[in-house]
Amino acid sequence: MPMVKPVITPVTIEKWQGVVNLIAELAGVPATLIMNTVGKSHSVFVSSEGEDNPYAPGRSYTLNEKLYCFGVLQKDNELTVEEAACDPRWADNEDMEHQMSFYVGLPLKWPDGEIFGTICMLDRRRNSRALMFRKGLRAFCRVVEDDLALLLEVETRKRAERLLQEALENTENEVAARTRDLRDANTALKVVISNVEAAKAESEAAVMARIKTLVLPHVSKLKHLEAGREPHASYIDLIETSLGSITRRLSNPIAGTLERLTPTEVEIVQLVVLGRSTKEIARTLSRGESTVDFHRNNIRRKLGLNNRAQNLRQHLASLV
Repeated sequence: MPMVKPVITPVTIEKWQGVVNLIAELAGVPATLIMNTVGKSHSVFVSSEGEDNPYAPGRSYTLNEKLYCFGVLQKDNELTVEEAACDPRWADNEDMEHQMSFYVGLPLKWPDGEIFGTICMLDRRRNSRALMFRKGLRAFCRVVEDDLALLLEVETRKRAERLLQEALENTENEVAARTRDLRDANTALKVVISNVEAAKAESEAAVMARIKTLVLPHVSKLKHLEAGREPHASYIDLIETSLGSITRRLSNPIAGTLERLTPTEVEIVQLVVLGRSTKEIARTLSRGESTVDFHRNNIRRKLGLNNRAQNLRQHLASLV
């Protein structure tokens, strides 16, 4: 598939205008042209500025065998016609309308080999000076083709930059979309976890309530009825202990902890969790500080805090 060709910039057209003007001056011809070919249309793209030049920019021709430029493109090489009137092929060509019987032209190509058009010199007589300048025309042909190559490279880079920018924007959009999806998924997961934890807590509370209301009262009655009778009493004690263990595991850790403490110790634990010092606790409970210290030591022992470096308040806070 042919590459999309760039638009010829005003700066380049201005440069080419200087080129054709210089060729016309050096070769001594009234007309030097850069022609542009698009399909069958062959038009004057840049024309040397001179009073004797009949070819105005924008003038268009349909490619046919009666055009000098058609011969250039057909030959794909330099075409020289020194005197059209003496050459049967060109004696009636369209440029003879302006008596342009002398012609030297070269094909102009894009870097990929696609035809851009032609560059040519025309005169109304055989021009030996222009014939000697054909080498110069070839050099200017390469200048124009170098400009075409540069324009194509610039356009290719611009197109690559646009594609890269589009790719970056697409990537950013995809990352943003995935981030939103992950955030939404994380929110949904938190809701699910919260619901599961709530359901678990509700289920545990229901189990605890049923054990305490439907089972433990009967166990207590059996224990009273079977007091002193072995091994019945021992089995009842085991049942009661096991049920107590189950209810403690299902309950909040701090609740299980408080069950092992005396009422006074429970009060002290609650005040310790609130950040009260021994002195403040003693004042609140109307007890001596030594008494509070005694209870604090009992609490530490019941909680297994044998290392004095372990902070009682931090441990209690971790159970809440």
